[in-house]
Amino acid sequence: MVDSADDGGSKDNARRQFLKAGLGAAGGALAVAGGARAAEPDPLITEVQDWTRYLGKGVDATPYGLPSQYESDVVRRSVPWLTADAKSSVNFTPLYALDGTITPSGLCFERHHGGVAVIDPADHRLMIHGMVERPLVFTLDELKRFPRENHVYFLECAANSGMEWRGAQLNGCQFTHGMIHNLEYCGVPLRYLLEEAGVKPQAKWMLTEGGDASLMTRSIPMEKIMDDCLVAFKMNGEALRPEQGYPIRLVVPGWEGNMWIKWLRRLELGDRSWEQREETSKYTDLLADGVARRHTFVMDAKSVITNPSPQAPLTHGKGRTVLTGLAWSGHGRIAKVDVSIDGGRNWSEARLEGGSSKGVYRFYHDFDWDGSELFLQSRAIDEDGNVQPTKNRLRAERGENSIYHNNGIQTWHVRADGVTENVEVS
Repeated sequence: MVDSADDGGSKDNARRQFLKAGLGAAGGALAVAGGARAAEPDPLITEVQDWTRYLGKGVDATPYGLPSQYESDVVRRSVPWLTADAKSSVNFTPLYALDGTITPSGLCFERHHGGVAVIDPADHRLMIHGMVERPLVFTLDELKRFPRENHVYFLECAANSGMEWRGAQLNGCQFTHGMIHNLEYCGVPLRYLLEEAGVKPQAKWMLTEGGDASLMTRSIPMEKIMDDCLVAFKMNGEALRPEQGYPIRLVVPGWEGNMWIKWLRRLELGDRSWEQREETSKYTDLLADGVARRHTFVMDAKSVITNPSPQAPLTHGKGRTVLTGLAWSGHGRIAKVDVSIDGGRNWSEARLEGGSSKGVYRFYHDFDWDGSELFLQSRAIDEDGNVQPTKNRLRAERGENSIYHNNGIQTWHVRADGVTENVEVS
């Protein structure tokens, strides 16, 4: 394994050596394999272009900003055959086209069980009852009067990568790993609301219920509720999007996305789990011997290379290449990410950027591609020492009956022509 120094000087030196290797062969020119072309007359520079000849649109042309028309392919996508009806289905974040760590609001994947609820915030209410001293009902305006906090967290569906349990299926990280997004949430710690209601000592669980047509419900232990759960009304600085639970949703950091109840309307405290449909027949892990693992709430250490990947093949040919991807863990922070370009035979430590506890990290690995085939892998290691396993190891422990909690190492095969495919080697 390549050891990566922690001090900035070593990293700066490594960058300088990389740039020297890439540019030196050209005798100071910018024309090296995989780099910019040599300084030759280029009509896109030497001739006046249309966008400089005419005035553009004014400041109010799009009161709510839109992406460039040249980025029209960067959208959420669904798999039509996956479910019988789009109202109880999922679409996927285009991870391959993004960089940084924060997911744009308009690209966050959607997962609905009864379609998107359209709720006037003036009519929405949140009720707290059950094992409390004072049952309460809050309006949105009343919630906003409590002290609020801002946190960056990932939300991952428990079924993310679920179609890959039995082998490579879908050719694109948007589809294999795209049921995840990473946002800045603004909201009220749920414990503040419970302090107002007064929690009775025998209360050990909370039933959370959404206000959509499915009335989604999940049971959550009180230890988690009192730790870091939020009632959120903002995402990335603006109001929640309707498909993300407007006007309020529950935020359950590091735990499976099904528990992050959208259009949150009711909280009931009790002394045991409610064992609702979405935590018995669904969102349990069926093992090879027929026993189901229950209450597998935490999303384990996981990573994926987003570029190169099947939807983002290598098109520049040999030479300087930037590999990038995402890593996350519901246990806390990511300590490091290792990257392999030969299917796990050799590993190098990637460079981490951004990230937060129970939030997504961005990693990079810069190398010179010689044009030979590559087998790209990444493995995440979190601050608790949890290591992302190979798919073979995961199957040996859990079998192939489940579709949930697949955090196995993903492999992309890059051919000599740059075309990239979803494969398995371990």
